[in-house]
Amino acid sequence: MKIGRVSYQGRVRMVLVDEASSKVSFVGGSFAQHLNPVQAVIERRMTAAELKPLIEGEAGFADVSFLAPVSVPVRNIFAVGKNYTEHASEFDKSGFNATSGAAAIPAFPQIFTKATTSLAGPRDDIRFDPAHTSSVDYEGEIGVVIGAECRNVSKADALGKVFGFVALNDVTARDLQKNHAQWFLGKSLDTFCPLGPWISTADESPIASLKVQTWVNGELRQTGVLADLIFDVPTLIATLSKAMTLLPGDIIATGTPVGVGIGFTPPKFLHDGDLVRVAVTGLGELNNRVRTL
Repeated sequence: MKIGRVSYQGRVRMVLVDEASSKVSFVGGSFAQHLNPVQAVIERRMTAAELKPLIEGEAGFADVSFLAPVSVPVRNIFAVGKNYTEHASEFDKSGFNATSGAAAIPAFPQIFTKATTSLAGPRDDIRFDPAHTSSVDYEGEIGVVIGAECRNVSKADALGKVFGFVALNDVTARDLQKNHAQWFLGKSLDTFCPLGPWISTADESPIASLKVQTWVNGELRQTGVLADLIFDVPTLIATLSKAMTLLPGDIIATGTPVGVGIGFTPPKFLHDGDLVRVAVTGLGELNNRVRTL
């Protein structure tokens, strides 16, 4: 099942997505007026078979505008730093690592969070004030959406707690990330978490098939496959759930592959007018224009 939210004829609607035919089907019933319908589906662990009797028509991709699959308020947005080997090395060499002297390849998952107000849609602008940050960077990623409450889950059982996967851009102000040592501020500016355009359930998106790619103004910058993570998805879920209860709708951004802006000499930061495209196999694309305030 591929599920999302769209704007259509002035209304926000939850939809089931048929990527192959580039069509969406509108889900009605009680979900027609729900403020966060996709979150409700995740919490209720509903299936496509349960939603199909509620279908009220369809439309083509060209006739709708995809929104972030979930709306504010959202559940926690967890993220993992330095989780691809080559990216860990490029970050360590970039000069933006506030923990100089630490091993380039982490021994344990590097977990941080993004403010939920950083959420943006798949075609929303990425906005920032150049007086506040002068080194905004992209990080194309694959997000894991938790589907069931879990605490102290084992790695063997972890994938059973996954609802699905979603494309995500962990946009980062590198100067703020470095200056404040803790990464939260540099990762949490408004619009710094484009998400979507839909969530694909785990049965339709096997981990071995998931590849993320990032382009800036048409130039391919990043390519990575989820199977190449230093700390795989079961390890991330097990690690987080040892410390806290994970709840349906929580999102784990699994890390970004090599090729971010700080990996170039000189760095290739984002500027007003740039177009950042992030595509993940079976999860659609983010296409976000950069706009300075």
